[in-house]
Amino acid sequence: MQLSVVILNYNVRYFLELCLKSVEQAIQGIDAEIIVVDNNSKDGSCEMVKTLFPNVKLIANTENCGFSKGNNIGVLSAQGEYLCVLNPDTVVAEDTFYKVLEFVKSKDNLGIVGCKLIDGRGAFLPESKRKIPYVKAAFKKLIGNTDDYYANNINSDGIGEVPVLVGAFMFLKKSVYIEIEGFDEDYFMYGEDIDISYKALKFGYSNYYFGETTVIHFKGESTLRDKNYAKRFYGAMQIFYKKHFKKNVFFDFFVWIGIKLIPLIRKSSIQNSKNVSAYIYVSSKLNPNMMSVLNEDMVLKQHLVDIGNLEDETELVFDANVIKYKEIIEFMDTNYANMGKLVTYKIQPKASNFILGSDNSVSRGEVVVF
Repeated sequence: MQLSVVILNYNVRYFLELCLKSVEQAIQGIDAEIIVVDNNSKDGSCEMVKTLFPNVKLIANTENCGFSKGNNIGVLSAQGEYLCVLNPDTVVAEDTFYKVLEFVKSKDNLGIVGCKLIDGRGAFLPESKRKIPYVKAAFKKLIGNTDDYYANNINSDGIGEVPVLVGAFMFLKKSVYIEIEGFDEDYFMYGEDIDISYKALKFGYSNYYFGETTVIHFKGESTLRDKNYAKRFYGAMQIFYKKHFKKNVFFDFFVWIGIKLIPLIRKSSIQNSKNVSAYIYVSSKLNPNMMSVLNEDMVLKQHLVDIGNLEDETELVFDANVIKYKEIIEFMDTNYANMGKLVTYKIQPKASNFILGSDNSVSRGEVVVF
């Protein structure tokens, strides 16, 4: 088998359904399998997978094992030569895996490959390509200078070696994953992706950012940014630093500052979602049930090319029954500079009675069932 896609899920039933439907499209023609590891969700996720995706290998844990252990469990049952560790709050394009597989075949001594990630409004997520978070770099990031934290030397659409990639999308050989002992289970949530990226480097492998395919990462779904976020995140960074570097009193002080200050900074940066004054449904025909829930005056557009300049407080609803995921992703990506801050987006998965989207990268998104 060529590829195993491992998706760790925790209480994001609707986002998982959208993710799985996009992955199913993306593995057509590839000798591949999909593995969902569920960390004891209480929202009907397992029942949904069993009913709608009978070909997906489901591993239902009886407790929340955390990110590292949950993914390691999934990899143990994987049969593919390559692995893609994928978050459930992502949407991949139909050709994502084809492009990445073609890329990895051209590289020797390959470690981990990441791709271009955008959020639910089409904004590029800079954590897609990062540097090693040394103390100086982490401190400079805290005060707003990200040059030593993110790999800003590589264009978002470019290709290049980077030290650290993000766990929302990690592509690597299973043999490499086994050799570097996978995700470190000392991390429950956060920091695991930095750790495994750094371990790959220490084993002599090269990690790559591949910006020629784009994936939506809604964020804030499986990893809720609640009041304990900073404590968990900086606690994970403390584990990473103690494992790989010498003890540093300044770093311990920096962690303490981060835990105290970041919740205040993050709280002030959260913006409330705008009120939607106009809906545009991009589909072959209007859905009466959706109109009754959203807006009776919803406008129908049959094709993406029919969409002109949009005004503030407009929401686009993409019907994936008639529009490819790649087209949706490319529209959000290429139009962010012009209208990303003015409009919001929702996606209706194939053969589904709901739409979902996310207006920012901090709080959870919205699911509308009709």
